[in-house]
Amino acid sequence: MNKEELALRKKSPIQIRNKKASFEYFFIDTYTAGIVLTGTEIKSIRLGKASLVDAFCYIYHGEIWIKGMNISPYFYGSYSNPEAKRDRKLLLTKREIRKLEADLKVAGHTIVPTLVFIDAHGRAKVDIALAKGKKEYDKRQTLKEKEDRREMDRAIKNF
Repeated sequence: MNKEELALRKKSPIQIRNKKASFEYFFIDTYTAGIVLTGTEIKSIRLGKASLVDAFCYIYHGEIWIKGMNISPYFYGSYSNPEAKRDRKLLLTKREIRKLEADLKVAGHTIVPTLVFIDAHGRAKVDIALAKGKKEYDKRQTLKEKEDRREMDRAIKNF
């Protein structure tokens, strides 16, 4: 990922994050994938009506899918609005999918979505991460580091 892509991603008005994922997992490797959407789903995403809570990715017949991602039905849509929590196909290259499939064979590894955003061309993209679950003591350490950062920021602000 180059600097231009990062700058565009930060400028994206829609950024739906999976905050729980960074607390529950260590991220080993990240990828950016397109999402296959139907009907009015893109309009709901542009309104910020999506959620990544409890979402995960799996590989089935050489394709990668996201399960549990909730995209609320578009308010002005008709009877043909798709289901909110249906499985959606992600678009990655075959090489990336094969690499992820090989990495998933390691015990404790999973693929979690971390961010949904709209790119410069108006398309919905999702950042996914190959992740390894944290132990309880790792989670406590993460909370401690977060609290320490807050205290340092407060000290600098008051200084």
